[in-house]
Amino acid sequence: MKKTDYYPIDFKEDFFVFLDQTKLPFEEVYVKTDDYNKIAEAIERLEVRGAPQIGVSAAYALALAFKNNNSNSSNIFETAYNRLAKTRPTAVNLFWALNEVKKIFEEKKDSENIYKLLLDKAIEIHKDDIIKCDKIGQNGLRIFHKKSNVLTHCNTGKLATAGDGTAFNVIRQGYLNNLVSFVYADETRPLLQGSRLTAFELEKSGIPFSLQSDSTAAVLMQKKMVDLVVVGADRIALNGDTANKIGTYSLAVLCNFHEIPFYISAPTTTIDKTILTGEDIEIELRSKFELLKLNNINVSVDEYEAFTPAFDVTPSHLISGIITEKDVYTFPYNFLNE
Repeated sequence: MKKTDYYPIDFKEDFFVFLDQTKLPFEEVYVKTDDYNKIAEAIERLEVRGAPQIGVSAAYALALAFKNNNSNSSNIFETAYNRLAKTRPTAVNLFWALNEVKKIFEEKKDSENIYKLLLDKAIEIHKDDIIKCDKIGQNGLRIFHKKSNVLTHCNTGKLATAGDGTAFNVIRQGYLNNLVSFVYADETRPLLQGSRLTAFELEKSGIPFSLQSDSTAAVLMQKKMVDLVVVGADRIALNGDTANKIGTYSLAVLCNFHEIPFYISAPTTTIDKTILTGEDIEIELRSKFELLKLNNINVSVDEYEAFTPAFDVTPSHLISGIITEKDVYTFPYNFLNE
């Protein structure tokens, strides 16, 4: 694959543009739209995904609801807000971004330029995430104490954020500073965000890597081929319990057994200060067909039932550190006063 730059989300000429991630790694298909409902559907279908990227995309979508319609503004806002809020229940960045736009609407809803005002806020949220990603990458350099082999799960790069990524950017900065020698990327079942998306981004970045099935992580650790694990997060409770892509909890348990550092990387907007522990995190259940099919090809029988949580919760005592744009926090976590 040729190493070229790519922009998973953008706002150009009054349209939201996104890279359809369901087509990767075989096709780079960009979609251009000014329809907030189409963006909502893209979030639900995982054409747009990753907690920070979902939040930025939803902010643009909420603004676009007013692009061609300024009458009955409260009804328009409420309809668009509610539609976007129900797309993905676990990722707290979605609700944070929607509420940031909502503050502007409530202050300025009688303005003739409400679309521009909401759009300016969406652009601000977009730029803010780019800055946060940069700072996360720099702070993440502190977790490396030697040149390391790193294992990661799911996808946490540009394809999950508005910037250069969270956990992926920690890895990328480590590689650029001669602190990462090799990356093991879990395929990340059932939707293969690792083998489709993280592999795509690692190759684009020129970082040496290999893929493995999720269940191979234990063997890699047993053979002392992994020095540390760093992954992302979709929601973090005040005590540090963390929801991330299903399979993350398994990695944390394995790291604990093998005495390997296990890190979470996320912006502070992923910290939900309304919940005390991971028990309060709502876990999204996906369609069983995401497990029974691959690329719409059956790998099992449609009539079978399947248990398909999109995320699991890792208890805070299993986490060596949480890397944010502000600091690297360690156990015991208490973000209440941050």
